[in-house]
Amino acid sequence: MAVVLGLGAVLSGAAVAEARVVGPVVTRAALDPALVAGRGASVAFAEQEAENATTNGTVIGPDRSAYTLPAEASGRKAVRLTPGQHVEFVLPSAANAINVRYSIPDAPNGGGITAPLQVTVNGKDRKAMTLTSQYAWLYNQYPFSNDPNADLLHPDWWITECACVPNATNPAPVISKPFRPSHFYDEQRLLLGKKYKAGDKVRLTVPAGSNAAWTVIDLLDSELVGAPHVRVLAANVLLFGADPLGRRDSADAFDKAIAFAKRSHLKVYVPPGVYQVNRHIIVDNVTIEGAGNWYTIIKGKEVALNPPAPDGSVHTGVGFYGKDAADGGSSNVHLSGFTIEGDVRERIDTDQVNGIGGAMSDSTIDGLYIRHTKVGLWFDGPMSNVKVTNNIIVDQIADALNFHIGVTNSRVSNNFVRNTGDDGLAMWSEKTVNANNTFDRNTVQTPVLANGIAIYGGKDNTISGNLVADPIREGSGIQVGSRFGAEAFTGNMWITDNTTVRAGTYELNWNIGLGAIWFYALEKSIDANIQVVGNHFLDNGYNAIMLVSEWGVKDLYSITNVHFKDIRVDGTGTSVVSARVKGSATFENVDARNVGAVGINNCGSFNFPPTGSEFSITDLGGNDGGGTTGPWMAPWELPNTITCDDRPPVVTPPAPSPW
Repeated sequence: MAVVLGLGAVLSGAAVAEARVVGPVVTRAALDPALVAGRGASVAFAEQEAENATTNGTVIGPDRSAYTLPAEASGRKAVRLTPGQHVEFVLPSAANAINVRYSIPDAPNGGGITAPLQVTVNGKDRKAMTLTSQYAWLYNQYPFSNDPNADLLHPDWWITECACVPNATNPAPVISKPFRPSHFYDEQRLLLGKKYKAGDKVRLTVPAGSNAAWTVIDLLDSELVGAPHVRVLAANVLLFGADPLGRRDSADAFDKAIAFAKRSHLKVYVPPGVYQVNRHIIVDNVTIEGAGNWYTIIKGKEVALNPPAPDGSVHTGVGFYGKDAADGGSSNVHLSGFTIEGDVRERIDTDQVNGIGGAMSDSTIDGLYIRHTKVGLWFDGPMSNVKVTNNIIVDQIADALNFHIGVTNSRVSNNFVRNTGDDGLAMWSEKTVNANNTFDRNTVQTPVLANGIAIYGGKDNTISGNLVADPIREGSGIQVGSRFGAEAFTGNMWITDNTTVRAGTYELNWNIGLGAIWFYALEKSIDANIQVVGNHFLDNGYNAIMLVSEWGVKDLYSITNVHFKDIRVDGTGTSVVSARVKGSATFENVDARNVGAVGINNCGSFNFPPTGSEFSITDLGGNDGGGTTGPWMAPWELPNTITCDDRPPVVTPPAPSPW
């Protein structure tokens, strides 16, 4: 009972006395789509937030406090249902399929439960969904636990909850359990079996006899799914013994189909069905097409390895992997039109249990749906020229995508990411520089830990046109970080025309708020030419822009040569700019409104010399607007007035509105 009772306060919110009758409210990242036009992924589904629908349940939130159900919901609100209650959505356009994002309680001792959800359209055509919390609910300190009753994993770490190191404190502090619950949500798709028209009503009802004490509905996606894709002239996996009913393992059949296709210069075709695959499928110089990710589902169990693999993996599972870069990697791999459904319930960083892995040069990944793997796509280079497009990656234990070690000339565009357990999209230049890559027009929503988009070192990379919403804790919408052993930033970086919303989270270990965009010089100085142009930072929990180092290296590293231009800041809990490092930056045409604290919070590197802060700001003109303390960039703040307030009071900003 500890888990359910411990979250009682989480589920507070304004009760809805009776069902409201409302029309369809379509949003993108819980915003009016007009506010993010042209940014983020173009997707086939319409998003509707449960708090905007008709319900006799309870609206929870808004709340941005980590470890709460509202904080992990899209838009920081959701609807709580008890058995017998419902939420009803009006279809905004024709649809024959839905996706429900939800949360239900964990089992008292961890491991999850299953519970029913009833789906009706216009009061009839009843269908049943079986919800599960088996892939949700992590607890404790990194790398987390599935056990809500576990003691601290690292009692020798400083924690904010007691402002102490527990095992070095006398008397020992009492740490409440479950400690730091997180990763509450999952989502599930359902084909409705027929086409419904705009205006039809989809009702989600928790049956009276449900074993779930509560069911939280975050949102509904509705979609009109086309007919299955068919390719007649191909190496059809059914001809090689694959089982489309998922009763037996089809991995060997996939291998045989791939070998035949390569000999015969054919594509591999995977017809509609559910295929059980419990290990990696190695791909090189092959094209594999499914019937569409609603129809072709490749699903695997997580399998323990004894002894562990040479790379340290203690499990394997379903995944399509290029050859190791040390063995030359793979090339000319083209994967499209299917789902990869994993079985990963715990974070083990040495495990290779990713949906896509290895090295794949001159390759394309298009139109996949990847769920319940550790990382959706983790590429270990060196490798070049991979294009990752039009995929949906949800419910990951760690990242959605990571370009790791020497990935070059590659592009990630028009992908939709939701509910990752670490960075949504990342480039990590560990050992070898990533260069000439682009993340363009992707949507990243609700990363539970870390950042929406993170760039760790590299050269001449571009982050453009993306939409990042609702990072939950210890991260930002966009981070540029010298950390994790990454090679230095060199050359140029372009961060252009992105929008973040409800970003700028609370950093638990530092006990401060972060920026929606966060520059972090931890292991090296950051001095590449970085152009931050045309970005919109909306409804920032704390700062819009943050430049920071770590206390232990504050006098070693700096951040310079960063240029902000044509920026809109709509709402900050604290400042527009927070500088906690030595260095400099330029600002031109940065317009701000609804600023909650002094526009520039300039602490420099905390030496407080009489000559002013160690961080200098250059005003190139056109920096307008402000908030409660006047113009955000006032002349008296320039170039390096010390305006340091380490933890200023937070002012909740108003909702974003048209500029």
